[in-house]
Amino acid sequence: QLQLVESGGGLVQPGGSLRLSCAASGFTLEHYAIGWFRQAPGKEREGVSCISGSGGSTNYADSVKGRFTISRDNAKNTVYLQMNSLKPEDTAVYYCAAEALPCLGFPVPSLYYGWGQGTQVTVSS
Repeated sequence: QLQLVESGGGLVQPGGSLRLSCAASGFTLEHYAIGWFRQAPGKEREGVSCISGSGGSTNYADSVKGRFTISRDNAKNTVYLQMNSLKPEDTAVYYCAAEALPCLGFPVPSLYYGWGQGTQVTVSS
């Protein structure tokens, strides 16, 4: 069964950086596009970024363009989300999930599967 595990969250001051990791076990991650999503308290889950299986195609939400970078290392079966210039409004639980098509379903959460437990990101002074 496809299952992903997120890590790397934490507490950071505004303007700081974090790198999130999304790791897979028991299957080959390069066969799937991977999306990063986030959900703040009282808000719907929203798409943040997506990367195709080969890494040749990426998508970003307008709110994170120029600040976040998605990448993948298929040899390590891991996808990363580098988050720079963090803002308080980036505070949320961040999740990764998989899609069989090359990010064609992004940013619709219901089209993704293999959700992990999430990792909390808190941006606060």
